[in-house]
Amino acid sequence: MDRWLWAVRLTKTRPDAAAACRGGHVRVNDRPVKPATTVSPGDEIRARVGDVTRVVEVVRVIQKRVGAADAATCFIDRTPAPPPEAAIPVARRDRGAGRPTKRERRILDKFRSGQL
Repeated sequence: MDRWLWAVRLTKTRPDAAAACRGGHVRVNDRPVKPATTVSPGDEIRARVGDVTRVVEVVRVIQKRVGAADAATCFIDRTPAPPPEAAIPVARRDRGAGRPTKRERRILDKFRSGQL
């Protein structure tokens, strides 16, 4: 498992892939796996890489790391699109308005903390 994750470039290094497996961040067909688990075509792999959970289906099993173009043919990416983030209004001051007064700073602090 760790070798395949590294070979298809889902993780940067093989030790990172092994640590993700040991930490329970990788699941094959909704079961947690160890680094030595073998994968076969048709398996669905859920791997949390960084802050993103990648969902891929194995198409081809490879043992050695290959180029990015070849690695992309080894799996089908079924990762759902991230939800659109709401635009947070940004407090702006007019150019040349100077530093905020104490009252304006308090209003800005309330705005930033979500109390306003």
